[in-house]
Amino acid sequence: MDIMVLDTPKTLNSLGFPKPPSETRVVVAMSGGVDSSVVAAELAREGYDVVGVTLQLYDHGAALAKKGACCAGIDIHDARRVAEDMNFPHYVLDYENIFRDAVIDEFADSYLAGATPVPCIRCNERVKFKDLLETAKDLDADCMATGHYIQRKMGTSRAELHRAGDPSRDQSYFLFSTTPEQLDFLRFPLGHLTSKAETRALAAKHGLAVADKPDSQDICFVPDGNYAGVIEKLRPGAAEPGDIVHADGRVLGSHEGVIHYTIGQRRGLGIGGLEEPLYVVKLDVDQKQVIVGPKDMLATRTVPVREINWLGDAPFASASEWHVSVKIRSTKPPVEAVVRPLSATEAEVDLLAPEEGVSPGQACVFYETGGSRVFGGGWIWRGA
Repeated sequence: MDIMVLDTPKTLNSLGFPKPPSETRVVVAMSGGVDSSVVAAELAREGYDVVGVTLQLYDHGAALAKKGACCAGIDIHDARRVAEDMNFPHYVLDYENIFRDAVIDEFADSYLAGATPVPCIRCNERVKFKDLLETAKDLDADCMATGHYIQRKMGTSRAELHRAGDPSRDQSYFLFSTTPEQLDFLRFPLGHLTSKAETRALAAKHGLAVADKPDSQDICFVPDGNYAGVIEKLRPGAAEPGDIVHADGRVLGSHEGVIHYTIGQRRGLGIGGLEEPLYVVKLDVDQKQVIVGPKDMLATRTVPVREINWLGDAPFASASEWHVSVKIRSTKPPVEAVVRPLSATEAEVDLLAPEEGVSPGQACVFYETGGSRVFGGGWIWRGA
């Protein structure tokens, strides 16, 4: 008589693989900050085959003086020290040319075109989750882990993206363009934590020197927050003077370049003495005009979006509309909206209540209304 042998289900490890941690290779993207350092240390403690990788994104010598910026010289040193303390290999990869071509050049061109770009999203999309992810695969890794505050959860058919356990540290706005294929390979071990204090406590437990290291606050290649100054260095002579014009046609003053202004800006316009408060409502690059008007002109109900990355279960264009919540700036809470697909990658987003300061170049991220799931998003591409 034949005896049927049933396969015994294998227990999954903490990263979701049916094998011991020691047989699971994970590449950890290490910026040198406390978050990614804790991820690497925790996984090493659990017995995983950890490989740390830090990206050199711009000139090492110039970076040494840039305090508060990620991936600078001191950060490379800090990442290497964590790897030495926790006894796993660490590599520094020169991605300076890739970073310039994929992120910095577009940042400069977008700003000169009157947009307000978000280079951190492009860096995740085009550098960390594309080139670095492929490098991780070349290293025969089973997955790549990062210190981002966002959650990856298994759904009925595949991995889903969810907001972080700590709403104040949620980074889903900056990770909306993560594709389903990338999500299969990525892990976010800190996403479930409910406070940054927990992360620092874990760093202290491992004796990491970065336990009290301050968080980076600015775009890594704009450490002082002076975007216009960076643009002028990248594109010398591109900032051309022009007029500050009221929406009714009156010329109110002059400016030294459209790059010094953003949609919704009120302060620093250089047109004092007027009775009504005025805001930047439009940037006309072709005419070299900064157009200002009353606050109510900033209110927008319809937002055109393109380059959509959809993370829903059904195809994006399979429905005439999707009822979701959307975030149009990283600092604003999600608001209810109806997303109407125009194609697989373009849509019109109708906000149930008007929002101020909607600007081309910003992201529009889609969320489950009343829930934590992230449905992707796209890029705002012209003034509504």
